[in-house]
Amino acid sequence: MGAYLAEPETPGPHPALLVLQEAFGVNGHMRDVTERFAREGFVAICPELFHRTAPHQFEAGYDEFPKVAEHYQAVTPETLKADLTAAHQALTKHAKVDASKIASIGYCMGGRASFYANSFLPLKAAASYYGGGIAQGYLPYVKDFKAPILMCWGGKDKHILAEHRNAIEQALIDAKKPYIQTVFSEADHGFNCDDRAAYHEPSAKEAWKLTLEFFRNHLR
Repeated sequence: MGAYLAEPETPGPHPALLVLQEAFGVNGHMRDVTERFAREGFVAICPELFHRTAPHQFEAGYDEFPKVAEHYQAVTPETLKADLTAAHQALTKHAKVDASKIASIGYCMGGRASFYANSFLPLKAAASYYGGGIAQGYLPYVKDFKAPILMCWGGKDKHILAEHRNAIEQALIDAKKPYIQTVFSEADHGFNCDDRAAYHEPSAKEAWKLTLEFFRNHLR
């Protein structure tokens, strides 16, 4: 499995992040996000979750979903568990990483993956941006959550509705798991990605500040 790695220039040890891709591959935007976290003091790794069916460094345009459908559909809870475990192990062995301070964050498809990772990896925190399909298939994993989770949603997202967000929140409440759920009312699905038409700069900037504070609080 290939992965994109970014790290601070200083020797560390540093906290670390699993940065989990959108459905369009570990593309320029995902590499940029990984680099942004490195500039903030995190060792960050973005694994190629399509490596079983797509060529190394595969990526597709945001208007090319049919091109990614085969690879997207091939990702299962079983393959995710294997891949995220491998990426987490790579971080624990990295010379600059404090292995006791690892968290995850993901976007879209990766948002669901980060949500799921919190059920089986020894994370200190997890963040999920507009993770699709969570309410439909991933709520049973909530009972096994290891760490607090931050969830960021777009209020104008037509794919993830209020009823889905409410179901996720209720599952967290029922399982007595710590969480933060925030809805950016003017944002659509994919609002954090400045390469997409859905990019909403005010929401993205606020979400970035919140995410950094969340990670710094839990990865001290």
